[in-house]
Amino acid sequence: MHIPESMMHGRVCPVTATLSATFLAATAYAACKVKDKPAPARFASVSAFIFAAQMLNFPVAHGTSGHFLGGVFAAALLGIPHGIIAVSLVVSAQALLFADGGLSVLGANILNMALVGAGMGGLLRHYFAKRGAGSATATAAAAWLCVMLAALFCSAELALSGAARFAQTAGAMLFAHALTGAVEAAITVAAVKAFAGNRMVSKTSCAPAAAATAALLMLAPFASQLPDGLESAARQYGFLKEAQPLFASPLANYSFPAMSNPQIAAAMAGAAGAAAVFAASYMAARLIAGKQAA
Repeated sequence: MHIPESMMHGRVCPVTATLSATFLAATAYAACKVKDKPAPARFASVSAFIFAAQMLNFPVAHGTSGHFLGGVFAAALLGIPHGIIAVSLVVSAQALLFADGGLSVLGANILNMALVGAGMGGLLRHYFAKRGAGSATATAAAAWLCVMLAALFCSAELALSGAARFAQTAGAMLFAHALTGAVEAAITVAAVKAFAGNRMVSKTSCAPAAAATAALLMLAPFASQLPDGLESAARQYGFLKEAQPLFASPLANYSFPAMSNPQIAAAMAGAAGAAAVFAASYMAARLIAGKQAA
């Protein structure tokens, strides 16, 4: 789902950056105004969990892989405004620390994964629940649909940038992500039930998310190496290109420098990334709480 810098150029980049910045500013304002805020440690732990879960690519059909998006999960546990901010921080850390995406396409990636994934996904979950769907059904339907919508947005952006034809890219992306979305729905329902449905887990507790993050990081070295849906479509239709990033990310390709063992390097890079996401998220939550108090 992450669009790399080599894949999209032109006016689409500044337009999506402007849209994302505008909506994030409005989201931050809404987060400051909402009464039921998650505790900073809880917010940071959920963000770190999403980062770790996104490292675990799993195989899907026809030689492609997918990974957890986490938008509906974040919106369900943190509320929609905080959920959008959490996923935005994860996507930003991936671009800055790991060269997963890039600065020029960061706006598009935040738009697709945070604003569509957590924003529209959270609204869809609320809509389905209001229409009488059970909690699990509403969560699963919203999680699947937000993955499909994100894939559609990604296809439209690539088409507008001139990288690929919309009909071709959208067909391949929607087919691959329909299966990824089904896994997303199952994981989201299970994770929300584990973290929010357990009476022993309070809204301020970060222990479940911290334990799950540690477990995911231990599994990260064994994630699928198959191309994801976007990379597979790019190879199929010839718009996958290599380009030098705008700057050298310290943990590019999720590998810790000076480590010869790739499994240990991946685990250490993941741990460093999760720690960075936790710290940034904790400070963001404290800042939002401080703005409300002011």
